[in-house]
Amino acid sequence: MKEDWRSRIVVDPKIPAGKTVIKGTRVSVEFILELLANGWSVRSLLGNYPQLKKEDVIAALKYAAEVLKEEKIYPLP
Repeated sequence: MKEDWRSRIVVDPKIPAGKTVIKGTRVSVEFILELLANGWSVRSLLGNYPQLKKEDVIAALKYAAEVLKEEKIYPLP
């Protein structure tokens, strides 16, 4: 069975201001997604943030996908 993102991502109100972070780090999911969106490769991300593992990056992507699946869009009149 594939690992669920919940085993790698946590919310701690003390780290940074309650954002979702990779467990055991201060690296937020938002930060990881922003770096990837700005053209960083997974390799460069892991090289610059050695506390992260490839599975952490995948967990961040899975978390974002799940949040977006639950998003409700209401058309404006």
